[in-house]
Amino acid sequence: QVELVESGGGLVQTGGSLRLSCAGSGLTFNTYNMAWFRQAPGKAREFVAAIRRSGGYTYYADSVKGRTTISRDNGKNTVYLQMNSLTPEDTAVYYCAAGQAVLSATRVEEGYRYWGQGTQVTVSS
Repeated sequence: QVELVESGGGLVQTGGSLRLSCAGSGLTFNTYNMAWFRQAPGKAREFVAAIRRSGGYTYYADSVKGRTTISRDNGKNTVYLQMNSLTPEDTAVYYCAAGQAVLSATRVEEGYRYWGQGTQVTVSS
């Protein structure tokens, strides 16, 4: 049974930083592309960042580019999302996802088969 468990969310002030983690089990982690999506209240879930299985290629939404870094440690079956310069617009539930889809599906939910339960990130003004 595949399980993705996110951690590291919480309450932070504007301008602060957080590092989210997602630990995977029940899957051959290094064969999966990993991604983070987020869903703010009343909005659709949106792509944040992705990293290919080898870790050699990363992709970011324009809204987080330059202040966010996705990384992975295949030895620990874990993917990370380092977020800096947070603003209230970053407030959302952040979801980790795993998939094996082609490159063109990197930024869409359909590219990912497994999902975590999410971790809340709240940025106060």
